[in-house]
Amino acid sequence: MKLHQLKPAEGATHREKRLGRGEASGHGGTSTKGNKGHQSRSGFKRKIAHEGGQMPIQRRLPKRGFKNPNRVEYAVFNLGQIEQLSEKYGLKEVSVENLYINGLIKKGEKVKILGNGELKTNLTFKVDAVSEKAKTAIENAGGTIELVK
Repeated sequence: MKLHQLKPAEGATHREKRLGRGEASGHGGTSTKGNKGHQSRSGFKRKIAHEGGQMPIQRRLPKRGFKNPNRVEYAVFNLGQIEQLSEKYGLKEVSVENLYINGLIKKGEKVKILGNGELKTNLTFKVDAVSEKAKTAIENAGGTIELVK
């Protein structure tokens, strides 16, 4: 078989519907658009999400919930994770800069330490927030905490 011998499958192609070419074509007169109404006019473009006068879905559905504009998002680290990270990266100080340099957080992210897990090494923490449980665990391990503003 050669390229010039290729043909589409039987029934795969159709004749073009030539609109507005006289009554004999079968598509004359209203050119398959019906008699009246918006869609029969020239220049008609269907509006996105227009439901033909029916109440739109975004107005039918109930509004739920609340997005707090003052919410503060933190990158969260548990004490167990910090223990593993300090061994892996050789960290003596857990700060926003050190975590960013090692690719653990994105630029400008705030860091919060939570008390899940166990901390054995004494480390200095320079982070944005610390939970009470984590604070006591860090101080018991001999570490210090400095909250960054």
